[in-house]
Amino acid sequence: MKKVIVITLVALFAGLLGWRIYSRVREGRADPVQRVQRAVAVEVRPIARRTIRNTAVLTGSLLPRSRFNAAPNVAGRLEKLLVNIGDEIESGDLIAVLDGEEYFQQVAQARAELDVSRANLADAESALGLATRDTDRVRELHGQGIASDAELDEAEARLRVAEARVQVARAQIAQREAALRSAEVRLAYTRIHAAWKDGEGPRLIGERFVDEGATLRANDPVVSVVDTAVMLAVVYVIEGDFPAIRPGQPVELTVDAYPGRRFSGRVARRAPVLDEASRQARVEIEVPNPDRTLAPGMFARVGIEFDQRPEALTVPQAALVRRNGTQGVFLADRETLTARFVPVETGITSDGHVEVVSPEIEGEVVTLGHHLLEEGGPITLANPGGAAGGRR
Repeated sequence: MKKVIVITLVALFAGLLGWRIYSRVREGRADPVQRVQRAVAVEVRPIARRTIRNTAVLTGSLLPRSRFNAAPNVAGRLEKLLVNIGDEIESGDLIAVLDGEEYFQQVAQARAELDVSRANLADAESALGLATRDTDRVRELHGQGIASDAELDEAEARLRVAEARVQVARAQIAQREAALRSAEVRLAYTRIHAAWKDGEGPRLIGERFVDEGATLRANDPVVSVVDTAVMLAVVYVIEGDFPAIRPGQPVELTVDAYPGRRFSGRVARRAPVLDEASRQARVEIEVPNPDRTLAPGMFARVGIEFDQRPEALTVPQAALVRRNGTQGVFLADRETLTARFVPVETGITSDGHVEVVSPEIEGEVVTLGHHLLEEGGPITLANPGGAAGGRR
């Protein structure tokens, strides 16, 4: 039994020793091959100067420039609704009429009470005239020594009472006139007009909330009125883009309803604060819509140009690589067929191209195959006919 164990151990040891020898021999044969760098097939593109733009595409919703609900100031039954969804109206147009019988009666009552007050004034003025003449006569007799002091005092007292009654009658008239005007205003409120001061031109009925016969309370909406001649695209920008947004910036807008069509607009205003929860700021963009192609509620994609660099030094975005934590590009040398790694500082990225801020480089950069390259490594050109430079 011991002999079998010894033989087994000797066999295992011999096998391990043989494997080590085989590995060493194979490594020794591979070393010369590894030390020879093979040429890497790459594609190159020219470094070019071009106008590059820093743009962002933001998403948001379209809103009407102005929207309000037409509503009555008094309660009543809706007798007539003169407009419907999509109708075009001008400022001051009559859009609805409430049942005004109750308010007609209030006006009639206020007028009757005003007539009574005017009659009371006439009576008081007549009494004042009599009191004035009587007082004048007593004063004359008192001057002649015929009327006593008591008679004069009594006459003057009656005059003061008559004057006070005239003042009261006049105040009552003013009160009744005010009540009549209030009743007439309430009666006028039974005729609902659409009126606005900001902006010119017609507007549209956007929504109908009630039908004829409905009983309305004060301020219950009847219809909504929207101004779609200019649309408002509302988007939100993050903190990093906030400083780049300025009123007056041109924008291009697209909507799913009209594929391939672009609409022009301008930044109208930017909120001065960012929402603490989202760290975003509201931006409102005015988009002219004279033919009313755009409609409120549409989903909008808004392209805003933050910056533009004419004649910027650019490379294809595919040329950027990282080596040892450093971003750069491989410059291709057609004469020596080698690639040299150059660290670069980049700027704006747009349409597949990247601005190179520094250093100044020229020639061609590797855009495909650079993941296999090392500094100074040999290359073969997969597109040998490519231009050595470019301007666009």
